[in-house]
Amino acid sequence: MGRVALVTGGTRGIGAAIAKALKADGYEVAATYGGNDEAAKAFSDDTGIATYKWSVADYDACKAGLEKVESDLGPVDVLVNNAGITRDAPFHKMTPDQWREVIDTNLTGVFNMTHVCWPGMRERKFGRVIIISSINGQKGQFGQVNYAASKAGDLGIVRSLAQEGASKGITANAICPGYIATEMVMAVPEKVREAIIGQIPTGRLGEPEEIARCVSFLASDDAGFINGSTISANGAQFFA
Repeated sequence: MGRVALVTGGTRGIGAAIAKALKADGYEVAATYGGNDEAAKAFSDDTGIATYKWSVADYDACKAGLEKVESDLGPVDVLVNNAGITRDAPFHKMTPDQWREVIDTNLTGVFNMTHVCWPGMRERKFGRVIIISSINGQKGQFGQVNYAASKAGDLGIVRSLAQEGASKGITANAICPGYIATEMVMAVPEKVREAIIGQIPTGRLGEPEEIARCVSFLASDDAGFINGSTISANGAQFFA
């Protein structure tokens, strides 16, 4: 049996590209999603990748979900924490609910999923934890105090987990994508999209597959000595 990879938020956008890439690399892949049943079914029908529905913000759901995945596919060796949401608003208009929802999914969700996978990785003396953070977790962004805080917190998780997991054969690394040509970005008005591209020295949006290739490398045996690192994939828009 090959290694098993679990990708949260894995049925659309960057997550879908990651799940497909890992399958192409020979992994047994499970992709989770939070609510869009139609998109998840279409993804599974198209790729043959198993999908599972639960909220990463719910610890008990994460624990039960992992048990189901491992019952179906085997122990999870590679965890890609990709699930994330936005609830944008200028800080003076941001509500406690908008803050809480983003933190619960983007930050606590990473804790929840990693915490339930961690004991098995330690026991088997192998694991790859990969967190999809964001350029805005590195530099901040107007109207995204909640999102930037959650994504910056994810980088702190990576750096700490790397130190704790190294002696057990576990690596923890982060990828900070810049602006990627996902459905969400492509749906913004053309003038706004052109303004975004104007800030990117490469002169274009990134592609989901470019982020997926970073994940493929970090998940591989070739990346065994890379631990606690952050890959900035943003077309030279920002240097951390």
